[in-house]
Amino acid sequence: MTSSKAPVSRRALREARRRSLRRGWLAVGTSVLALGSIAAVVMALVAPPLGEDATLGQQSVAATTAPVVVEALPVPQMSSSPSGAGSAGEAASGDSSDAICDNAAVTDALAAGNDGDAITAAGGAEAFRDAVASGAAPCVSLSDATRVWTVVNKQRAFDPVDYEPAPRQIPDAVRDLAGGSLRSDAAGALTAMVADAAAAGVGEIALESGYRSYGTQQSTYSGHVADMGQAEADKVSARPGFSEHQSGLAADVVACGADGCTSLDGLAGTAQGDWVAAHSWEYGYIVRYEEGHTDTTGYSPEPWHLRYIGTDLAAAYHEGDWHTLEEFFGLPAAPDYAN
Repeated sequence: MTSSKAPVSRRALREARRRSLRRGWLAVGTSVLALGSIAAVVMALVAPPLGEDATLGQQSVAATTAPVVVEALPVPQMSSSPSGAGSAGEAASGDSSDAICDNAAVTDALAAGNDGDAITAAGGAEAFRDAVASGAAPCVSLSDATRVWTVVNKQRAFDPVDYEPAPRQIPDAVRDLAGGSLRSDAAGALTAMVADAAAAGVGEIALESGYRSYGTQQSTYSGHVADMGQAEADKVSARPGFSEHQSGLAADVVACGADGCTSLDGLAGTAQGDWVAAHSWEYGYIVRYEEGHTDTTGYSPEPWHLRYIGTDLAAAYHEGDWHTLEEFFGLPAAPDYAN
């Protein structure tokens, strides 16, 4: 059977072969380009980086891959320093007792009855006062009448109630208007003060009243009660067993001149009275009942009533601008008797 297709010419066959070759070379070129791209990528990944950018790249990689070392945070330290007046006593009670009552020099001086050495061993009068006022010195008793720092007021009676100090003496070279004596250390201090006042040209100072026994104070107080009633008497005179005069450390002084000596009330406003107010602390004395502090002491002002506490404590009292022994030693106010 004869075919119906026309015969293919030689020219057409050659053209077909050329197209087939072009397609083959194109495929090969594409493959080569693909392989080249893959090789370039592989080389970029494995080849070592060069130059500044490469260094930065290394640092970046190291920063993301190196382990991070974290140093331990500092532990907060709690301060042991007290803040505010309320905690001062608490801090002192924890620390000062070691410096006061655990100090052999302090306890030895106390046992020997040497108050001055005890104060010095405690670190001085201010350190001593701080420890006592904060309650951190249990070995120091403010109720011990033999001590220069004893405190007697309307809430603190002598124990025993008829206590008598010893030794006592009449101060040398001091005019004595009532035959009063003082404890020996207080007497010596008054002698020095009176002599220096005279040398300063302020005039003579005399002792109007010193030590009073329990019995003498009983008579004195009863006389005031008879004159003005008990309520008023309690403002100007101590009940027996509650008077500082019984300690032998209290001295009532007056000013004397060519016309004689003033009354107790007459001391204020004199040259002697002004000098005593300004300088008595230098000799270990303080003005015990100052104006404006009756609510604490329970007594009307008595510029003539001097109380001996020793030169160390008197200096601390003066320099600290204290006005009552109650506040000085951290004691409660004593405006009235318990009953």
